Amino acid sequence: MKKVIFLVRHCKAAGQDPSAGLTPEGNLQAQELARFFESQEVNRIISSPYTRAIQSIDPTVDKLGIRLEIDDRLAERVLSSGEMPDWMERLRASFHDLDLKFSGGESGLEATKRAMEVLRDASDGTVLVTHGNLLGLILKRINESYGYEEWVKLSNPDVYKVEIEEETHQVMRIWE
Repeated sequence: MKKVIFLVRHCKAAGQDPSAGLTPEGNLQAQELARFFESQEVNRIISSPYTRAIQSIDPTVDKLGIRLEIDDRLAERVLSSGEMPDWMERLRASFHDLDLKFSGGESGLEATKRAMEVLRDASDGTVLVTHGNLLGLILKRINESYGYEEWVKLSNPDVYKVEIEEETHQVMRIWE
């Protein structure tokens, strides 16, 4: 049985804190997402608990009349609990070594495992709203050639369509 899942990176946000909301531009992008999803077969919407993710999909929820579900497994990966001035280099390294784990953070492998559980459990026509690093890790799990260089090219928002049939996953970027 084939199913289609949509992976969404949140719209432009005012910060990285879990409570950071969308910028004015991000609010306009959220309206664009709602218009975009009107033409898709959407039956379910599951979001990260972070404010920016919820605000990104709220207009879609309202437009489609679908109840929003919150799942902590879609929260952004915590790279480290401490300050990391060189976080971009550390993030790059973590794409090459999924077992790499920094103080107070989770490894790429740990984050990927929880995200893939949500993907596996999602039904056909589900939208999963998450964050850049976690989305990048999901895409890497589906296609090993995906890495840091591709992550850098993600936009806010971004949308990928994943077609799953048995153990086969095909992914394509569908946001312009």
